[in-house]
Amino acid sequence: MEKNLQDKEAIEKFTKLAMDIRTCMFITNNNEDEHTRPMATMEAEEDGTLWFFTNVHSVKVDEIKKEREVHLTYAHPGKESYLDVWGTATVITDKQQLKEKWSPIVKAWFPGGVDDPELALLKVTPRDCYYWDAATGSMIQFLKMAVGAAIGKPQIAEGEEGKLSL
Repeated sequence: MEKNLQDKEAIEKFTKLAMDIRTCMFITNNNEDEHTRPMATMEAEEDGTLWFFTNVHSVKVDEIKKEREVHLTYAHPGKESYLDVWGTATVITDKQQLKEKWSPIVKAWFPGGVDDPELALLKVTPRDCYYWDAATGSMIQFLKMAVGAAIGKPQIAEGEEGKLSL
């Protein structure tokens, strides 16, 4: 069922999916090639802004400095939940913002902690978002399809999808 969401309802669905799935494929474009890598979403703010920690000297930072348009794709490995996000990325090196967003989990990648000289934030401001969210998990969906095939009556997958206007 298509269900386009707006305003508060869209933000709630967006932040729930982004933080439930957490890991996205973060895609940058340097005008020749797209580069895709997994990234962990550290925070989704109430306005939809997404935050990621990164190394200030990484290729993605160089690419974002040249082309700020990014594409993020989220897919939950155990559910039928997906989120597709196009937005604008900004590299943040401000020490105060690094401290505000810091999480002890990040220390695994940045052993120097919040004062690690390699540490930076990526701020992504979403522009276009689309979601797919099944009411039940993939195993239930599969069983419904199998029963439908066995009895000769196709079973329609339950769930919703639509555009999120943040």
